[in-house]
Amino acid sequence: MRQRIAIIYNAPNPDLYGTTVEKKASLAIIGGVEAVHQALVESGYSVVRLSLLPPLESAKESLKCLEADLVFNLFEGFDGCPETEATVADFLSELGLTYTGCPGNALSLGLDKVKTKARLETIGIDTPRYQLLDPRTISLFHLNYPCIVKPYAEDGSNGISEESVVHDFASLERQVTTVSNRFGRRALVEEFVDGREFNITVLGTNEPKALPASEIVYSLPPEIPRILSFSAKWDHQSIYFEHTKAVCPAEIDLELRERITQTALLAFRLLGSRGYARVDFRLDTAEQLKVIEVNPNPDISPDAGAALQAQAAGMTYNQFIEQIVHLAT
Repeated sequence: MRQRIAIIYNAPNPDLYGTTVEKKASLAIIGGVEAVHQALVESGYSVVRLSLLPPLESAKESLKCLEADLVFNLFEGFDGCPETEATVADFLSELGLTYTGCPGNALSLGLDKVKTKARLETIGIDTPRYQLLDPRTISLFHLNYPCIVKPYAEDGSNGISEESVVHDFASLERQVTTVSNRFGRRALVEEFVDGREFNITVLGTNEPKALPASEIVYSLPPEIPRILSFSAKWDHQSIYFEHTKAVCPAEIDLELRERITQTALLAFRLLGSRGYARVDFRLDTAEQLKVIEVNPNPDISPDAGAALQAQAAGMTYNQFIEQIVHLAT
């Protein structure tokens, strides 16, 4: 009898957003669901799909009714409530369902960039110096410019734009106020590391393995900060999208490749990750690696970085998706 897999995901609500690009980003989950569905069917599985709707209590009731051998978890959180991604994973664990990807504690930790940085620092993994600030505490700022200002609990580059990199107190104050007002919480301010940027996907459970690393290569005009902004990911008409590309495998020497790989494996384990996660890095002026972010359950759409790295490792997309199934517990 064929194994029955249920794909769960968040039903997008583009009406919550004011711009066409934000609406497009909200709808992107559907393309990923369709790609995974097709890959699973082509690999011989019986597949059903379940879109989850708020409130959380309703979503939990829907999960209780699932009849499946395994849940392929593509739920990214309800629109505007990224913390619900971890809650749904916790529901799956409570209900005793076998599911793909990271458990709720890893998803919750990965979303909170400050807690992640603190955890990394306990074992000596470098991250940029940072502060949490809001308009009332801006006078406590003590970092070195330039800095990057971003939400401390968002994903998908939400809240990251050309204005996020600041060089003086006036622009810092303006951006901290913007982020605090928009997301309803303090802003994460980091010293901006403007070196080469890499990311690497880790697959596994007890003995995780890293895929080939990618480099994010920017060909932007010099006056525009080299960052993976929201528009670089979602706005095909933007200068950021046009002048940002991923090169995989990254063109780096063996020593740097090994440093990236070993640091990523440490970070993966430290956050309690399982299944798959991505670690983002930058090199500082002294060629030291700085971990920018750890992203449990990153985008696995066919055009996403994780799929590109799987291809560089010799996997077809269907094989990549099947590997994630095999890693589910």
